[in-house]
Amino acid sequence: MDLDKLILSCEEEVVRLRRDFHRHPELGLEEHRTSKIVSDYLSGLGLDPAPCHGTGVVGLLEGSRPGPTLMLRADLDALPITEETGLEYASVNKGVMHACGHDAHTAMLLTAAKVLTAIRDELAGRVKFVFQPNEENVGALAMIQEGVLENPTVDACLGLHVWAPLPLGQVGLTPGPVMAGMEHFDLIVKGKGGHTATPQSAVDPVLCAAAVIQGVQQIQTREIDALKEPTVIMFGRIQGGTASNIIPDSVTLSGTMRYLFQGDPDGPASPKSRLKEIAEHICQAHRTGCDLRFLYGHPTLVNDARIVDLVRGVVQAELREPVLLTDLVTLAGEDFSEFSSRAPGVFLFLGAGNPAKGALFPHHHPCFNIDEEALIKGVELHVKSALAFFRKAKTEKED
Repeated sequence: MDLDKLILSCEEEVVRLRRDFHRHPELGLEEHRTSKIVSDYLSGLGLDPAPCHGTGVVGLLEGSRPGPTLMLRADLDALPITEETGLEYASVNKGVMHACGHDAHTAMLLTAAKVLTAIRDELAGRVKFVFQPNEENVGALAMIQEGVLENPTVDACLGLHVWAPLPLGQVGLTPGPVMAGMEHFDLIVKGKGGHTATPQSAVDPVLCAAAVIQGVQQIQTREIDALKEPTVIMFGRIQGGTASNIIPDSVTLSGTMRYLFQGDPDGPASPKSRLKEIAEHICQAHRTGCDLRFLYGHPTLVNDARIVDLVRGVVQAELREPVLLTDLVTLAGEDFSEFSSRAPGVFLFLGAGNPAKGALFPHHHPCFNIDEEALIKGVELHVKSALAFFRKAKTEKED
C-alpha cells in the first residue's frame, strides 16, 4: 500500500472535519456534540470507543502482532471567546470559539486513526487514541484517575499542537522542558475592616496585598536562573472592598504561576513553596492572615530525549515534503504534561502560521486562525511517528 497516497486521499476529509468542529465549538466538559462525532467516527472504523471523564473518548486499535502501546492524544474543548474572524465556517455558538486549535487536533487525530486502522496489519502493538475534554482546565488528570493509561498500560505518548506563531513548513521539536508547569491560585489576605478616616483602628489588607504583589517578584527575578528554569508569577485580578471610604476585611489576589522547574513541584525549593513562604511572611509583618489556595494546574511538560530523536528522524527522513526543524520552548501551559510525566512522551509544535491567509494572530485571540495546509501534515506526523515507534520497539526486542 502506498502510504503517502493513502494519507493524501484524506486531505479533504480532515479539512471538512476541522471546519465542522470549528463551526460548533463547545466549552470544557460540555463537548457533547464533538464527543458524539468522535465516538461515531471511531465506531465506523471498527473500533469500540469508550467514554472517559464525561465527554472524553478513548479508542483502542489492536495491531496484527503483539507489542507496546502508544497513546496519541488530541483535545476537544474550545474557549469562552467571541469569534471575530469572519470565516464562512465561524462559530455559530455565541461567546464560544476554537481559538487555540483544538478543532484541528481532533480532526487530525481522527483522520490519523482512519489511516492507521487501514494499515493495522503493519502494526506490532496497540494505538490508544485519546480525545481529551477540558484541556484548558486540566482535564488530563481526571482521565488518568479514571484509568486512561491502563488496560492496556501506555508505554509512550505523543501529542502535537498547531502553532500559529510558527510558519507553515516548520516543526518545533525540543528535548527536555518545552512547556511550562502552571498553577492557578487565589491568595486571600485577611485583615480587619474599618473607616478610611481612622486606619489605625483597622488592619488594612489592601496595603498588605500591594506588598505581596511586589514581594513575590523576587522569586522570578532574584532566586531562579532565568535561562535554565524561567518562572513567571502574574496577578490577573484583585478583588476587595465595597466603597472608596471603607477599609475591607479582606482582599483576594488571583493569578497564575508558570515555570520550567523540573524538581518536586511541592518541594521546599519549588516556586509554589517559595510563593507560600514569602506571602505568609509579608502577611505576618502586616498583621494580616494569609490563605493561599492552589486551584488547579499541571507539571512542566518535559519531552523524553529518546522519543524526540525518534520523531526527529521521521521529520528529517520520512515526510513527503521537507520540514524545517526548530527548537521551541514556551511558558504557555499544556496538561499533556500529566501524561508525559507518567509515560515517556513527546509534544511537538506544528507550524500553522501564514499571514497571507490571515493566520497571523496569537492563540486565544478572537481572530485566531490557521493555515489548513498544516492539517494533513499533522496527520502524516501522527501516522509515521507511530509506525517508527513500533519499528524501533521491534528492533530493540530482537536485539
